[in-house]
Amino acid sequence: MNKITPFLWFDGQAEEAMNFYVSIFMNSKVLSVNRYGKGAPMPEGTVLTASFELDGQQFVALNGGSMYKFSPATSFVVNCDTQAEVDYYWDKLGAGGKHNRCAWLDDKFGVTWQIVPKQLGLLLSDPDPVKAGRVMQAMMQMSKIDIAGLQRAADNAATL
Repeated sequence: MNKITPFLWFDGQAEEAMNFYVSIFMNSKVLSVNRYGKGAPMPEGTVLTASFELDGQQFVALNGGSMYKFSPATSFVVNCDTQAEVDYYWDKLGAGGKHNRCAWLDDKFGVTWQIVPKQLGLLLSDPDPVKAGRVMQAMMQMSKIDIAGLQRAADNAATL
């Protein structure tokens, strides 16, 4: 078990969300499902908590009711090696949700994700401030991050 485990509060969609996430991430699995019993605040048999693992990271989902909502103040970063991987997670996690700016999206449950290519961090930390600045400007114009577009921005700064 992880020392720190994200705990996600849902309004009746904990099981659906868990199954959605497990279907998207490789090396993922359901660990356990606990259901409300008779006389509980939710209908008997409804998922109380569901524990699952996404590519080695454990999560717990709770059906706690409508009193709390997700916000972009908490998000999950998916670090990607290739544009194909960026495209995959952007499309899968964003299905039925909302695509935002600069690699951010809200999935259909309201959970915020950042789909980030590893190259972004490398280009933004370039010792040449003009190059890093051009990459930042390019990223600020994007929703889904385009690695080739970032690289073009970096290369264009180098030719100035």
